[in-house]
Amino acid sequence: MQDADPAVHEYLHDRVSTLLDDLAAWVRIPSVSADPAHERDVTRSARWLQAHLRETGFPEVQEWDTEGLQAVFGCWPAEDPGAPTLLVYSHHDVRAVKDQEWEEVAPCAPALRQGRMYGRGASDAKGQVLAHIWALRAHLEATGRGAPAVTLKYLVEGEEEIGSPHLADLVREHADRLAADVVVVSDTMLWSLEEPAVCTGVRGSLNAHLEVRGPRRDVHSGVVGGAAPNPLTELCRLAGLLHDDQGRITLPGFYDGVAEPTAEERRGMATVPFDTDEWLDRTRSRSVQGETGFSVLERVWTRPAAEVVTLLGGDPDDPARGVVPAVASADFTLRLVPDQRADTVMEQLRAWVAKQIRDGFEYELSMSPTNQDPYVTPPGLPALASLEDAVSRTLQRPAYRIRNGGGAPAARLSEVLDVPALFFGTGLPEDHWHDSDEKVEVQALLQGAETLAYLLEDLPRRLRA
Repeated sequence: MQDADPAVHEYLHDRVSTLLDDLAAWVRIPSVSADPAHERDVTRSARWLQAHLRETGFPEVQEWDTEGLQAVFGCWPAEDPGAPTLLVYSHHDVRAVKDQEWEEVAPCAPALRQGRMYGRGASDAKGQVLAHIWALRAHLEATGRGAPAVTLKYLVEGEEEIGSPHLADLVREHADRLAADVVVVSDTMLWSLEEPAVCTGVRGSLNAHLEVRGPRRDVHSGVVGGAAPNPLTELCRLAGLLHDDQGRITLPGFYDGVAEPTAEERRGMATVPFDTDEWLDRTRSRSVQGETGFSVLERVWTRPAAEVVTLLGGDPDDPARGVVPAVASADFTLRLVPDQRADTVMEQLRAWVAKQIRDGFEYELSMSPTNQDPYVTPPGLPALASLEDAVSRTLQRPAYRIRNGGGAPAARLSEVLDVPALFFGTGLPEDHWHDSDEKVEVQALLQGAETLAYLLEDLPRRLRA
């Protein structure tokens, strides 16, 4: 294991206040992709990033339009024309917010407190993008280079939080410009600040919306209660049938495509320091639930999941009217693992709903067009070894291999560009992604930038070997 480079470490720590000023300026732009009222803000966010890349020294920076919201592309060729090419993927759009639920700061009024930067997008994923930019700056400073050791390309889209509906078409359109030897997806989490770890895979995702119709209109429960079809009751019944008493998902054929972790992967996960009480506190979970026979880490990294994420009907925001509602709806998110395919699970879900829903109800089941397949980095990939070395060099300890339970468009990028994908992010489970009071640990940004600087330095040697 190489020693940490004092020049890289000192460059980043001496300029941390500037890095945080940059992050705060970007977080102040409410680039919420799901809200048309913020369309201009997403544009402003893209323009901010373009200016920042040019200020860093990127000789080529472009704004790429889609049928939706803007992506940003940057390219900085290596001095050596034979150097490998690294493509970095991330996003600059953010999740919608409920201002009234934020207690530390207003969502887009970032503040630094006790080593943490609060604000929407601070961790997911504006902080991750800036970690890459500052890694490049540290790499150039420490090596004295006028250009990076690899040809470096960035693709930072503006629609990830709405499922990346135009990403595949964008990548196909610009496939020549995006050609690379490896892609680093930076929309993932670390395990902890103290334990070095490399993410080697993410679960896929499938999102479905089910609308169930009962009476032809809302009807006073005193008139029809006990005799009319209640869509909320039916939805709750379906939700209860989605899992058996062992926590297994009941869609016929669902587990046929599930690849079991190898014995080596199981042993690796077993070595990751894990304490149930600490995990419950970090994630703010109340208890451990799920599939019998698997550890918590196996359940969230290597096993599929099915969750009801919304359930609506009746009068959720108004005084109850005492009626049997005409319509109820639910949103489901299914997390998929190798070797499941989103298209296959989609048909399994359709067949299951058709069989389970009772006579007397009408329903409509719609699927998101932006479902994602799972992805695992090839275990013998030289670039993975380079990333592991970089992580270990930063913390001066051997790195664990972990996975992330959320989704990322790695499979889509890998398939379209025919290039393997790595994962590296600076988020933590306690950063409250998609929730109120999102934050990022300053230490995570600094450690992440240091790691990425070492990756830029080592990747040419590793790939040539």
